Amino acid sequence: MRMHYLLLLFPLLLASCQGGSKKSDTEKTRAKGGVKYGGVMRYNETEFFKSLYPLGITEVVGHRITNQVYEGLVHFNQKDLTVEPLLAKSWEVDSSATVYTFHLQSGIHFHDDACFADGKGRLVTASDFEYCFHLLMTPDAKNSGFTFYRDIIKGAAALYIAREKKQHDADELAGFGVRALNDSTLQITLEKPYADFLNRLALPFATVFPREAVEKYKGEMLNRTVGTGPFVLKNMKADEAVLLARNEGYWGHDEFGNQLPYLDGIKVSFIKEDKTEMMELVKGNLDMKYRLPFSMIEEILDENKTLKGDYKKFQLQIASEYAIQFYGFLIPDKLFANKEVRLAFNHAIDRAKIADFTAKGEGVPAFNGFVPLGIPGYDNASVKGYSFDVKKAQAYLAKAGYPNGKGFPKVTLEINSGGGRNQDVAEAIKTMLSDNLNIEVEIAQVIWAQHTNNVETGKVNFWRFGWVADYPDPNNFLNLFYGKNVPATMEEASYTNPTRYKNAAYDALYEKALTTTDMELRNKLYAQLDQMIVDDAPVLLIYYSMNRRLLQPYVKNFPNNGMEYRNFREVWFDK
Repeated sequence: MRMHYLLLLFPLLLASCQGGSKKSDTEKTRAKGGVKYGGVMRYNETEFFKSLYPLGITEVVGHRITNQVYEGLVHFNQKDLTVEPLLAKSWEVDSSATVYTFHLQSGIHFHDDACFADGKGRLVTASDFEYCFHLLMTPDAKNSGFTFYRDIIKGAAALYIAREKKQHDADELAGFGVRALNDSTLQITLEKPYADFLNRLALPFATVFPREAVEKYKGEMLNRTVGTGPFVLKNMKADEAVLLARNEGYWGHDEFGNQLPYLDGIKVSFIKEDKTEMMELVKGNLDMKYRLPFSMIEEILDENKTLKGDYKKFQLQIASEYAIQFYGFLIPDKLFANKEVRLAFNHAIDRAKIADFTAKGEGVPAFNGFVPLGIPGYDNASVKGYSFDVKKAQAYLAKAGYPNGKGFPKVTLEINSGGGRNQDVAEAIKTMLSDNLNIEVEIAQVIWAQHTNNVETGKVNFWRFGWVADYPDPNNFLNLFYGKNVPATMEEASYTNPTRYKNAAYDALYEKALTTTDMELRNKLYAQLDQMIVDDAPVLLIYYSMNRRLLQPYVKNFPNNGMEYRNFREVWFDK
């Protein structure tokens, strides 16, 4: 009943957002270039988001929503994932490759919001970016993005430590390398040349929001949004729906001069079951379906992986996804501190069977390390992964002190609820560990927000995760094992190294790769790091994801990509 009420309310919300603008009424016709205005993009997530605060985005559901609301200096091209200007119209890099000078677009306003004295969004200046970057370097339980910039931006680590110690002159001591030269110019100085710096600026952590919103809403920034993007948050109901409406004052225009976005709004629903979500698409209640239900793939696709029957009316998009499905081990845990145990688990798993039969081709067996397939320039084949070898697995377990599983305690595998596919894979792995190692596994399902909190705070020792690239570079995966990302105590959350893996040799090589500007050499260093992960086994590798989407036939200009990076500002409906 509540969902029905929200659906009825949505057109009224959109109308109130438009403020009675006549322009909006006339734009719902074909515009220059053949595009059309109007329509609400409806898609589903199987789990509710954890946070909408830009500095606290650690999972894809929140990222996909905030990507429509917040903007940074640059963003990714939705087709090929190259970095493009956004709020920065241009930039220069000095001869040392350490000083970036960004020139901002003119006339950019924050969304209208009660945090401003008159309720009207004010102009964005370079000082707003300076403020947000300083906030990113502040110790805070809601701040998950600091590690992405700690060793990159000049003085970032020093500033964070000084603030952690509550030094009153922290900013002056650090010599932090982000400063506004004037209202339209921002300068960022790096510690050393870093070839992948622009990729990191395209992350949600580097988007801009006003000081006024932080001061007014404080902790409510987890679900209150004030950005510059093409859509504004209008309403939400936990676990039911999130409603975004067109930003009528959006600064962006397309190549023909049409004001963006074309859509009236976006509705995100939170149907838990994969099959139910699929049926909502079939009934016309959703405009896209991301990933096909394992149990329905043979009904949807023929032997040539093309649509059949009633599903032929949809658009099928297929891409190798820059994503890996894996189970993590908590390395400080007494049981999984033993590398032989971790290697035993990895050799006891038949990845090909899971990918082909359980996942029905929705994945490719993870035979070549942690970095997924298809990232430009990276040679996955140079990394030797795990074989399915029961005798080797049993030998490792015996070496660990548990011959034929004798004395090995019952293990709880925690997975996040939603969709059914995680349960299917977990059941398959549970059976393999039982049959091949005589190990008993109990599966525990919890909601996504609780699951990520449990993992990051070390409350579970064996858990399911999937990692989808934030940017198209192997570093985005190998960063998860960098020892400096592990906090000093177990009481502190470990966002970007949830296994809490530490290896001095790995860290030294990782730091070398960070500052290697030669792409070919850097990718070779990445492969060495990937091999170290395989050899030390802090994770149980399962499969690399395939990205298969179904779209309604009228959805236009919504290309697929390896990151499932979504930007709806130029999507339009032809109906």
